[in-house]
Formats: sequence, structure tokens, C-alpha cells
Amino acid sequence: MIQRRDIPSGELLIAGRWTGAFSNETSVTIDPTTELAITRIAKAGREDVDAAVTAARAAFDEGPWGRTHHEERAKILFRMADLMDERAEDFALREAMDMGMPYADFLAIIMPHCSGLFRFFGGLAMNAMEGGYRASYEADVRILTRREPLGVVAAITPFNFPLALSCSKIAPALAAGNTIIHKPASDTPLTALALAQVALDAGVPEGVYNLVTGPGGTLGDALIGDARVDKIAFTGSTGVGQGIMRKGADTMKRLTMELGGKSPNIVFADADIDAALQAAFWGIFWNKGEVCVAGSRILVEAPIYDEFVERLGAMARNAVIGDPLDPATQIGPIASRAEYDKVLGYVEEGRASSARLVAGGGTRQLGGKGLFIEPTVFADATNDLAISREEIFGPVVPVIPFADEDEAVRIANNTPYGLASGVQTGSLARGLKLADRIRAGTVWLNCWHKYHPNAPFGGYKMSGYGREQGAEALESYTQHKTVWANLA
Repeated sequence: MIQRRDIPSGELLIAGRWTGAFSNETSVTIDPTTELAITRIAKAGREDVDAAVTAARAAFDEGPWGRTHHEERAKILFRMADLMDERAEDFALREAMDMGMPYADFLAIIMPHCSGLFRFFGGLAMNAMEGGYRASYEADVRILTRREPLGVVAAITPFNFPLALSCSKIAPALAAGNTIIHKPASDTPLTALALAQVALDAGVPEGVYNLVTGPGGTLGDALIGDARVDKIAFTGSTGVGQGIMRKGADTMKRLTMELGGKSPNIVFADADIDAALQAAFWGIFWNKGEVCVAGSRILVEAPIYDEFVERLGAMARNAVIGDPLDPATQIGPIASRAEYDKVLGYVEEGRASSARLVAGGGTRQLGGKGLFIEPTVFADATNDLAISREEIFGPVVPVIPFADEDEAVRIANNTPYGLASGVQTGSLARGLKLADRIRAGTVWLNCWHKYHPNAPFGGYKMSGYGREQGAEALESYTQHKTVWANLA
């Protein structure tokens, strides 16, 4: 098993220099496996945000970054990707200790994706930042177009995939020529500190990349209210996202919102049941369900419903719960005490409802410590229950029976969310037809949790707007200028 080690205390990165908070205050980040302190982190306040914004604004307005040729910016992004890969084990240890993701999962899945984002957007910027030359109605008039960066971008990122959901914002923002202020979740800041050091070591100029750690409400409000910040890129709950939208209107902030989800996973009787069970199990229980696109409603066609529920329950009961640094671990601890208590509240909601508890419902500890919740399956659920409608963000799933395609689609779309969905079926034609009918930004056919830097990602309805990843993401970090030239 990988051994824990001491992690240095964390400071703020402002104007290219590591520094303590203006107030000298710090906070502690906690290991959810041991419930012990890992290290102390600088606790920024409004004065620190002001300093970070001042640095980022100056770096954009007066520094070379926004005017640097996009090929030169690409080289720096490529260096960041290489350094991330070289330091992959440090990133993995930080994420396992800080939020409970299995170390092996991080190395195999998350790290290649994160470094891949910097390579993808570095490569994309080589061509995508070019402008155009267009004809007008008049013989002596020419139209020139160019794509320019927005300016200062604030990335406000969540606790559940600290590195991945930071890279998905920072990579395109830097590729486009913007400057960055990163505000990571206060519960899981350790990989953000390591990423900021990578940026410095890769040669990102002074003031282009800034990091402020501390309470989301205080720092978020300061960033949103500052007219010098041009854009907020946010991942988090729908409620917090709505608040950012309201406050951002005062300064006409550009916004991308990746918000909550209650994603339906539809399993038909003609599916390969073994493969469908794997998709269902990992769809909800990977990263202990702390995933915005988790398959958190499983809809199963009546002919295979009983068998599916029985086998999924057995898989949940046999799942390996343990230390995320143990390579055998499948389910790690919930990231924080507040999230742990919230998820257990939903377990009690499920117990009190008309649904039937098939597996889980309890907690575990290692040596008397740890925020572990058993993978929990509720059968015979209906779509009106709280566990079927509200985002639990933990290893808890309702299983809902359906009779035919039309009923499955009605249930799937009967939600305020629209982030992801899936169809498990032996008929690709059926899967593609249903993909057209399901109102969600992602549809997985006969799989779950597939991602790639070139595939756009984002939601419908209350799951937000804008896209991360893919060439489409660059639109959210640039603006177009038209130049009219009268040759006469």
C-alpha cells in the first residue's frame, strides 16, 4: 500500500510569488480516511482577492501574455502537461489523502485526462486562434476577423474532482491568452497548489496564474463583484450557480456553469446484462458517488428487473471499502464530514420512503476512523421520491422499473437536471434513437464515465450552460472582433 507522507503547508500564489494571507490566517485540510489534519492552508480574504485580481489584470493589460503568439503559449501548455505526468504520483497522493479518490484510479484515469487537456488545448490554440478575411458588398471594403482572449478569468472549482475540474477550465483559458485566478474548494486544495507550481515551473509569466485558497462565499463574492474579472467558470451545485448568475449580472460577467445532475441510466432487457451491471455499478459508485454525472437513477425494464436488482445488490454488498491508498480499494471515504452527514440524511429519507433497501445503508470505519458510507441500493423506487429527484452526491441509488421505451424516456426526462444519461441495450439503433429524445448534454450508450479532451461536456436545463472540453470550450474563453478596412 502507498504510504502517507507529510504535505508542505500551502500559500497563495499572487503575481508569481508564494505568499501568506494578508490576515496571516490559515485553515486545516482533513484526510477523510484518518480524520486527521494533513496540513495548513493559507486562508485568503478580500484583500488577497484584490491583490490577485490586480496582478491578473496587470498581466493581461500590460504584460505579454495576451499578445504572446498562440504557438508560444502552446509550448508552455505542453510543458505543463509533461511536468504533470512527471509528478503524477504526487498528484495522486494528494488527491487520495485530500478527498478520498482511490490512488490507482487517479493514476490510471484522471492524470492522463488532465495532462491531456493541456496538450489538447495547446494544440487547438495553434490554429483555432487564427482570424479570417471576408468579402463585403463593396469592392473597396475588406472585412478582417480575429479571435481575442476575454481578459481575466476566475475559475471556481469543486471538491469532488479537484484536479480534473480545474484543468478543464484553466487549460482553455490559458490557451486563449487569458490570465487566471483559481479558487479551489476549501476542503480539497492540495492538487491546486501542485498545479500552480507546475505553471510556474513551466514558465507561465508573473501574474498570469494566481491561486487563492479559502472560504468559497467570501472569495467567490469578491471575484464575482469585481468588474476587473471578465469571466467566471464555475462547477458546483445548481443553487450556488444561480447565485453567481444573479450577482454576475451587475458587472456583465461571462459565465460557464457546470451544475448538478440526476442522471438516468436506462437498462433494457436486450442488454448484455453483465456489461450493463458493470456500467450501472461504476456509473453510480465510482469515486463513491461524488460525481456530478453519476448514474444516480437506474431505470430497468420489467423482464430483467428482479434479476438486475438482485445482482446489483450483491455487487454493492461485496464492494471493497477501504483506504484509497490501498490498491484493492474500490470505494473510498466521503470527502468531508458535511458531505458525509448530508448523504446519510438521504439514506434515512430512502429508508422512510416506499422504496426497498436492498444493499448498504450503513457506515464503515478503519481503526475507528473514516467517513465511509456503504454502497446503497434502493429497489422499487418511484421517480417522485426525494432519493430519485434530488442530487445526493454519494454512493446511494434508487432503481426504478419501466415497461417500455416511452415510459423510460418520460421518467428519464422528468427531472430539472440534464447533465448526463445512459442507455444499455443490445440494439444500437434503439440507443441512438433514444439519445435523440433524452434531454441531457451527454448520453453514454452501453458504457458510463467515458471522457476525452476533444469531447464537449456540459448540461441542459438546471444543469447549467456552456461547454468544457472540445473545440467548443474555446468559444467560452474568447471573443470575436471584426475590423472593416476601406481601401478607397
